Amino acid sequence: MGAQLRLIRQRIKSVKSTAKITRAQELIASSRVGKARERADAAQPYAREISAAVSALVSHHMKMNHALLNERPDTSRVAVLVLTSDRGFAGGYNHNVIKNGQALHAMFEAQGKEPLYYVVGRKGVDWFRFRGLGMAGQWSGMSGRPGYDTAAEIGKELIAAFDMPTRDGGVGEVHVVFTEFVSMLTQAPRVTRILPLQVEEVEEEAGTTPGLPKAPYEFDPSPEAVLDEMLQKYVRSRIWYMLLSSAAAEHAARRTAMMAATENAHELIEKLTREANEARQAEITTEITEIVGGAEALKHS
Repeated sequence: MGAQLRLIRQRIKSVKSTAKITRAQELIASSRVGKARERADAAQPYAREISAAVSALVSHHMKMNHALLNERPDTSRVAVLVLTSDRGFAGGYNHNVIKNGQALHAMFEAQGKEPLYYVVGRKGVDWFRFRGLGMAGQWSGMSGRPGYDTAAEIGKELIAAFDMPTRDGGVGEVHVVFTEFVSMLTQAPRVTRILPLQVEEVEEEAGTTPGLPKAPYEFDPSPEAVLDEMLQKYVRSRIWYMLLSSAAAEHAARRTAMMAATENAHELIEKLTREANEARQAEITTEITEIVGGAEALKHS
């Protein structure tokens, strides 16, 4: 009985130590998710304005042609950018991203397309390496706080692959699998295509009277040069926002997972404490019974 009591007390001590760790992780994630949300919110106006500028440019020059806007006749190879985290303790965050990536892989195989993977985050990189799957590009060490330089580098590689014909190792489409931050309790895995671009045409200028001709635009340098630069910035800004949204979702998922782990640890401590009390009570009862039995034996000896 004494050995059982010691074992229960050791487990209680161990669970208490674990609860301290999970509580600390929860507080750290709570402090970081707010900053990550602020960065994602700050990036939204730029992405929105550059999208509007590209739409206006295309709308005013309907006959303009650009490689990033054109559907490719050969889409036998496609690029897939997968955004995961560098650290664990995030619940189903990475699992959901990889699960959506696998579903996308199965869809491409059914269509006769070969996916080419670009992976962000140590967890995703390790997952691909463990299964012997090749990666065309990989980035890690910054998932919790991504920098724009990384987004620009990723965008540059994806655009270069899209500009290259598939027969030369290029791709006909570029898709991104990431997690969108919805709220502190909801993080939604998303799959979206970023190349070729789908730019909505602007029908009416904001603030203009319907039916009147659109205001004239002048572009310096040429509209073609402006479009080329803006489209590349458009791709980088979208990747940048996806990285920021994924970072906020990662911290929120970690906070939720660590909160649940802390609550489970406290429940387990309560259960083990009851078991320890019962074991101690049984031990005391046994000792009293032995003392009473010994006294009775002495009385009758």
